[in-house]
Amino acid sequence: MLASLVKVLLIEDSLAEARFLQEILRQANLRHFHLVHVKRLGDALAELDRGLISSQPYDAVLLDLTLPDSQGLASLPLLLQQAPSLPIVVLTNTNDDELAIEAVRQGAQDYLVKRQIDAKLLVRSLCYAIERKQAAEALQAKNQALATQVQESAVELDKAKQLNRFKSEFVSMLSHDFRSPLTTILLATGLLQNSERKLTEKQKLTHFQHINAAIKNMAQMLDEVSLAGKAEAGQLQCQPTYLDIQEFCRELVATLELSAAKKQIALIFTYQGQIEKALWDENLLQHILANFLSNAIKYSSAGSSVQFNLIAQPEMVTFQIRDWGIGIPKADLQQLFQPFHRASNVGSTPGTGLGLAIAKKCVEACGGEIYVESEVDVGTTFTIILPVVSVPI
Repeated sequence: MLASLVKVLLIEDSLAEARFLQEILRQANLRHFHLVHVKRLGDALAELDRGLISSQPYDAVLLDLTLPDSQGLASLPLLLQQAPSLPIVVLTNTNDDELAIEAVRQGAQDYLVKRQIDAKLLVRSLCYAIERKQAAEALQAKNQALATQVQESAVELDKAKQLNRFKSEFVSMLSHDFRSPLTTILLATGLLQNSERKLTEKQKLTHFQHINAAIKNMAQMLDEVSLAGKAEAGQLQCQPTYLDIQEFCRELVATLELSAAKKQIALIFTYQGQIEKALWDENLLQHILANFLSNAIKYSSAGSSVQFNLIAQPEMVTFQIRDWGIGIPKADLQQLFQPFHRASNVGSTPGTGLGLAIAKKCVEACGGEIYVESEVDVGTTFTIILPVVSVPI
């Protein structure tokens, strides 16, 4: 909608024609026009700047195509660059349809031949130019808003597809990975039920141990899936409490030493630095470190070692887990933390492909970062950096 006062910048090197146009606008009955006259394009660009700085911008420009410092349509792009939303009406002495079309094509809103101008034509041209420009900008804004909505919808659709794929892979993983421990439980319970009198106490104990191990395996998988679901839904939150980080790491190493010893792997823990008091989410920390340490043991060969280093600094701690195992192919590194993805060289080694994805989400929930260096048949080093949340003294 047009304002009651229309501020127009006239770029015209002829004083006589400028006065003529000013007089025409003064005679306009419908609205009040304020005309500012400059003779050169350079002066016009400076005037537009002043209008923006003073918060009194121009509503339209009347542009003569013959200026001392600019000729023809060369003035248009410079004006549009300076003030993209400003409607421009071109003035010329030449009644040239091709020039008029080209002027509009390059961004002008209208084209007037000077000798044909009267009050009604000039006022109508300026008003229409302003309205068309405003309508075009409103349409552009709507198109931009629509494009943003389409983009947001595309992102949401992609998230929905990923979620559906996650659910599909989850069901497939459950049906596959639960089959083995369930079979173990069924076979062991069947033997205990049907052949109890024939089994020795040692054989019975072995079957109970198999059942117990299978149940623990299933419980672990369910725990991983539950945590992965929370992570995908954005419901994974850090809930820190006071924790002795050094003692926590020592206890974790102690629980993993048995599985390491079965593979004749030395699990070595070292500690540097000192943290007096700090807050940690014990549950998230357990998932982070247990995943990386268990994988290091799982994919290391007998007789090798796994190095677990804790480096404490005032504002952060660094956990470094290094193994000399099978390593990770370069092609798999970019997808290493994707759910259900497993490296191409793991062979028949069991796993769900959820551990590293969960670990990364836990690290992110704690505000930390993960870095990995790996080479096939040489080994892998994971570096986890977490911020320290100090306890006020």
